[in-house]
Amino acid sequence: MSSSPQAPADAATVDADIRPSLTVLSGFWPAATFAVARTLLAADPSLLLVRHDLTGIRDGVVRRVVRSSAGIVEDEQVGLRHGCASCTLREDVLPTLVRLARSHPGQDLVLMLPEVVEPEAVAAACAHCLVDGAPITDLLRVDSYVTVVDAEHLLDGLASTDDLTTLGIQAAEDDHRALADVVVRQIEYADTLVLWGQSREGEFDTGRMSILLQRMAPWATHIRVDGDLVDAGALTRQLRHTHRHRPETPGVLARGLQGYTLGAHEPEPDCGVVSAVFRARRPFHPQRLHDVLEEVNAEVIRSRGHLWLASQPDTVVAWEFAGGGLAMGSLGHWLVSLPEDRWEHVEDQRRLAAALDWDPYYGDRHQHLVFIGLDIDPVDLHRTLTGCLLTDAELADGEEAWRTYPDPFAGCFPLGAAELTDTDTDTDTEGTQPA
Repeated sequence: MSSSPQAPADAATVDADIRPSLTVLSGFWPAATFAVARTLLAADPSLLLVRHDLTGIRDGVVRRVVRSSAGIVEDEQVGLRHGCASCTLREDVLPTLVRLARSHPGQDLVLMLPEVVEPEAVAAACAHCLVDGAPITDLLRVDSYVTVVDAEHLLDGLASTDDLTTLGIQAAEDDHRALADVVVRQIEYADTLVLWGQSREGEFDTGRMSILLQRMAPWATHIRVDGDLVDAGALTRQLRHTHRHRPETPGVLARGLQGYTLGAHEPEPDCGVVSAVFRARRPFHPQRLHDVLEEVNAEVIRSRGHLWLASQPDTVVAWEFAGGGLAMGSLGHWLVSLPEDRWEHVEDQRRLAAALDWDPYYGDRHQHLVFIGLDIDPVDLHRTLTGCLLTDAELADGEEAWRTYPDPFAGCFPLGAAELTDTDTDTDTEGTQPA
């Protein structure tokens, strides 16, 4: 079964592109991801698969393996100047892809990421890192970012409260990411999601996992594969030469600001899965919102979005919850808080989205949050969040009074004194405060 909300690429442009295609495979469960990779190799003898083993990365060494359907093409230990995943991308992954594109012209590539690497990091490296003075897209066309999810382990991964350091699989010494954060980011960045295998609880639970993935990533193409019986040709047609990757699409947390879909409002349970979107114009009272943080996420698997606090009316506050932990950080300025001559530094798409939804009093400021979970009550959730908004009397006090409210979030989302740059809508929330 598959579904795709993506519009087809322009046929003339596609036909004229003679660069080899690159399919990027990610997934936290390597057995399932490698099973998909082997299936693709079986269907195309000319295909090359590139993998990097990060087991020795903290000692500054990784193992690179390149294989085809006929067997191993390369198997080498690679020394790094610094032991981290981002260094591996810059120093060996991208140069290897370029080298293979030159030495094996006409042969497509599949890059299988280590389980702790997020596909968005690869996309950023492809966009900004040069190899021999040029971007890799001069030689390769990034066709699709495919995330493979193991149906047997998905819920356990999403509910896990472990971090990578505790598990001993961190990608760098300072890698403090939670397991659930890695899983949701792999799922949400993908343009194609493969649900591999069956849940140990049976077909109903497997169907529920499929619906959960559709709610988490409604923008992706969804494919279900029975791991015991795989049609290599059919799976290849579903995963390769799809032209699904759109490099201009922003990261998940910034999508709502730029007018993209942030989540689907599906309040009626489907196999128990509920997705509820909360939108409002009024600001949140900081103390009342702080008081309900645990309550609103109690039964939630994933929540994400952005909001504005009455006490910090200049700041777009990012919100993301997974694995029992909520992180909030700054996504930069609301446009209404900036002089118009600074708007030229903001993406065109965001300015357009703001103009289409501009309010004469609030400007572009608004609440936009998505909550996804099993058997959550969307009415109760909406009632709780609405109770955190400013009342009519509080609105009448005005912005100067709002800034004086007691604020448990004070100092958590600094904008800094620097002038706005293109990074003002960056989705990186490094330094965010767990709530």
